[in-house]
Order: sequence, then structure tokens, then C-alpha cells
Amino acid sequence: MFLKKATISDLPEMQELFVQTIQSVCKNDYNPEQIEAWTYGINNKERWLEVIEKQYVLLAVIENKIAGFATLKGGNYIDFFYIHKDFQRQGIADKLLAELELEAQKQHSKMITSDISITAKPFFEKKGFVAKAEQKNIRLNVELINYKMEKQLKQ
Repeated sequence: MFLKKATISDLPEMQELFVQTIQSVCKNDYNPEQIEAWTYGINNKERWLEVIEKQYVLLAVIENKIAGFATLKGGNYIDFFYIHKDFQRQGIADKLLAELELEAQKQHSKMITSDISITAKPFFEKKGFVAKAEQKNIRLNVELINYKMEKQLKQ
């Protein structure tokens, strides 16, 4: 496995991974209606282009396939963090998170935050993140629960 920065040409594979991961990995925590509302974000082309153009986007690549990706917005906010359904529990999330934390520190951030799904919450808690609030988001008239989480970075 190696890590690399994403380019616009990686976008279709990233989007496919985004949808497949939510549909398979999150199905025990979110119902089909919620999953459909969540994955509907794939249709927001401007948002995805902005992620590639303005965020620090890191890909984990195994055998020329994107095994996971994570993004850092504004030097301190994890916007996207997804590991391919076929590459779960192989240490990929650990490596991506460690790199995002290093990048945040390079940008002089003292804290890193994110809005974390029910599914990902245990992983982030193990990594030192603390839940500050449960959030109820409405998308397509469907309620999605996630958690505002944060972690103090070592200086």
C-alpha cells in the first residue's frame, strides 16, 4: 500500500468507493432510506470538484486500486474518510488518519474535528477523538445522526 495525493482523474473511483462503502459498511447503523439520502451527495458535482481543488486529499492505493481516501479541509477538519468495503480492518484508516494529523500539525492546527457517522465513531474514539455532540441532519426529508468529534493534537 502507498499513499498519494488525489487528482481530478481519481474522482470517479473515489465517488464509487464513497457510495459502495456507505451501502455495505454502514448498513447496520443506518436504514436503506438513510443510506439513500446520504449517498445522494454523489450528485453534487460542484462539491466533489471543490474537495479535489481545495482540500488536502489523500488516497491509500493497493494494486492500482483506491483502498481508501481521506480529506482535510482548512487544515483542521476531516471532511471525507472512507475505506473501501473490501479493505476494512487492514490498518488503512490508521495510516490515513496519522497522515491527516501530521498535515494538520504542519498547518499549525491545535485540534482536528469532524462529523463522524455512527459506524465510524468507535474507530475515532480509539484514536483519541471525543464526541462533543450528537447531531441530527436532515437530507431529503430523512434524519441522519452523526457526531461532532474533536481531538487535541500534540504540539
